[in-house]
Amino acid sequence: MKIPLSPRPVAELMAEIFDPKELTPGKASEILNQGPLAKGKYRHWDKVRHLEPPADLTVEEWWLGLKFARTKLYKQLPFIDKEGRPFVFGTPDPIERDLHHIAQQASGRILAMDQITNPNTRDRYLISSLIDEAVTSSQLEGAATTTEVAKNMLRTGRAPRDRSEQMIINNYHAMQRIRRYQEQPLTVDLILELHRMVTQDTLDDPSKAGCLREHKDDIVISDAVTGEVYHRPPPAAELLDRLARLCDFANDEGGETFYHPVIRAVVVHFCIGYDHPFVDGNGRTARALFYWSMLRRGYWLMQYLSISRILKKAPSQYALAYLYAETDDNDLTYFIDHQLKVLVRSIASLHEYLNRKMEEIRTIEGLLKEAAHLNHRQLALLSHALRHPDAWYTFESHKRSHGIVYQTARTDLLELGELGLLNTARRGRVYQFSAPSDLSKRLQSHPAGPGS
Repeated sequence: MKIPLSPRPVAELMAEIFDPKELTPGKASEILNQGPLAKGKYRHWDKVRHLEPPADLTVEEWWLGLKFARTKLYKQLPFIDKEGRPFVFGTPDPIERDLHHIAQQASGRILAMDQITNPNTRDRYLISSLIDEAVTSSQLEGAATTTEVAKNMLRTGRAPRDRSEQMIINNYHAMQRIRRYQEQPLTVDLILELHRMVTQDTLDDPSKAGCLREHKDDIVISDAVTGEVYHRPPPAAELLDRLARLCDFANDEGGETFYHPVIRAVVVHFCIGYDHPFVDGNGRTARALFYWSMLRRGYWLMQYLSISRILKKAPSQYALAYLYAETDDNDLTYFIDHQLKVLVRSIASLHEYLNRKMEEIRTIEGLLKEAAHLNHRQLALLSHALRHPDAWYTFESHKRSHGIVYQTARTDLLELGELGLLNTARRGRVYQFSAPSDLSKRLQSHPAGPGS
């Protein structure tokens, strides 16, 4: 990935373009009447320079017009970069639309999502989402294991075999903890605690877990192949002050300046990435704090979303969102725009997932319409078994998947075994259950219940 080309300074462009000897009133008016969007999007100069400018403008005249329009939207944030320059952002129409959509979909009561507000099924969807985020967030930072292997590890509760699996276990525990932390104000100690959780037993130097980097660490963000440096974070000596300011911003609910709660959460995410306060695990910590901020502001749906699964599909776009901000006057609009689109896609993905799950449940319920004694957990397991004929289940995996006690999990599986809907085997002291090869046929002819 190449570092995006920085635009020329606005003052330099103005001195050149607004030369009174060369500029006509018509050209000046056309430049000043440009909006903040280029071809409908909030684009960086590195993209704009390849587009066809409107009417008789040159691409640099067009860019100057875009910058004038964006400057009118800017709101300053209480943070500065390494050179002491402030960070800013704007909310052009696409961002306003996404904020409205997220506010509608991720907070309040959504009747269409009874599956995740219904106590009988809620835990299953929440646990699935927590596992998804734990796995993909770790994979974004280099965890080398397949999604299926990682999910199986979390559901069965087996110990991690290597550092990659340890990263995933850590992330899973951290995501669970955030649900309990959402009522607490953010502190530097809490940030350090979250970092300790996501990096425990995964660092080359174990003593760095939960500790800020030091000057001697000489941390830079660079290309793993070419060595090209993308970002040098602020000096280690500034980190405590910068994190304290971040906590004040994250906790502020009634300050003089209003920041939309979602934008506030995205800014917290950005600042951890920019400051890079740790030798490793910054991305996982940043995304965990984003979840904390969203949940704290009442966006309850976040506990069912996995933003890392969307980010993992286009990791270079995630990195570019940081670089666009840093290479264009500290304009965080690029990063905010990217993250809001990730949220919108995550919400859409959740809807698709729920619709698919409900269709599967309807299918299995159709096959089992006379088996009224089977509960929702057993129906879910049979649905999973139909789609994953090689899967196997234990009392422990069933317990973890549904957030139930061991005895309930044992009863569920033993009953399915007695009904002939699962094969039962015993390895040592552990019972294992798997789908028979003709499960679909058995379901179609399944009797109403035991003793029928």
